[in-house]
Amino acid sequence: MTGDPTSPLAAWTDRLASLAPALTAAEKPFLSQLTVRASDPAALDAMGAALGVRFPAAACTSTSGSGNFGDVEVLWLGPDEFLVVAPPGLQVAIEEVLRGALGSSRGSVVDTSAQRTTVVLEGPHARDVLAHGCSVDLHPSSAPAGTCVQTLLARTGIILRVNGDDRFTLLVRSSFAEYLAAWLSDACAEYLELSS
Repeated sequence: MTGDPTSPLAAWTDRLASLAPALTAAEKPFLSQLTVRASDPAALDAMGAALGVRFPAAACTSTSGSGNFGDVEVLWLGPDEFLVVAPPGLQVAIEEVLRGALGSSRGSVVDTSAQRTTVVLEGPHARDVLAHGCSVDLHPSSAPAGTCVQTLLARTGIILRVNGDDRFTLLVRSSFAEYLAAWLSDACAEYLELSS
């Protein structure tokens, strides 16, 4: 196979754009994503220092910042599992740095960049649209900015990160991305009618 890769939602760009003003939905394809398994606090601190962004200490949270690799997010996925998300094309460099920081501690760093694509949702109806297919309470008092959960949205496994009151990031397996985009289009229909 030659040429530039095609993003999982390339064919959906116009349809996702048509959801405005009810919802702004845009794919951010090809982000660097590395799954980190580690539980040693010293190793997590060393990896955070190497990234320039600390690893989250609390369950269902995330951290972010302008680290040593640009804008980096670290998402808590489980008691010893994290997902590092960074700009495209940095996965090899980040993997080397994280493995070096992990040292001889028990753990692993695996490039999972090709596994998922990213969809950013924002707008006054984003929370309402997500509520149609997600059982997680996304009210700001229950899910403030920085919240990160693995859940189902319309029977599709996702990682959901709350970026702010009306802004969310969804990481979805590439093979389910088109299904999710179609569901979002259907779920926005009533809000598009209200906006007309």
